[in-house]
Amino acid sequence: MGPHARSRPLLPDGTSGTFGRPGGVGRRAALLGLAALAGCGFELRREPELAFKTLALTGFAPESPLAAGLKRQIRRTPVQLVDDPARAQVVLEALHEHRDRTVVASTSVGQVREWQLRLGFDYLIRTADGELLAPKVELRLARDMNYTETTALAKEQEAASLYNAMQSDAIAQVMRRLAAVTVRAPG
Repeated sequence: MGPHARSRPLLPDGTSGTFGRPGGVGRRAALLGLAALAGCGFELRREPELAFKTLALTGFAPESPLAAGLKRQIRRTPVQLVDDPARAQVVLEALHEHRDRTVVASTSVGQVREWQLRLGFDYLIRTADGELLAPKVELRLARDMNYTETTALAKEQEAASLYNAMQSDAIAQVMRRLAAVTVRAPG
């Protein structure tokens, strides 16, 4: 080193510079990023606002995971769930709900290498009198999953996780559809 050269201390990762120091470039970049998010109107997703006071869910199987998830989401809103569809302003009627899996790829000896998991949900939204508020919706979701027999237990857990993700997506779509419903005032 020459007489005027300065040595820079090494950071824990072995590099030199101000990127890791307090007040360095990294900290400034993080603060600028936060300021940009605040200035662009970013906000966390909120529950959809529903324009009715009572809702009934009909047509679901007794142990339907989709119905249970919808009930949980609706309880987070001011809307009251009622058991009797005749007393509800809005009725969400399940017409068909199914989960299945099909083989997408297999080996020459017939071993499965990839599954396609599917969730289907057909429903309509109506008033207690039968007036359609939203036409029949055919919701179809699918996810592909690779598969090997040696990890069958882990793959079953992955399949359950993928079905849960599809169910959450389906519930979010139904909630957005319910938020778009307008009910005429009685009278």
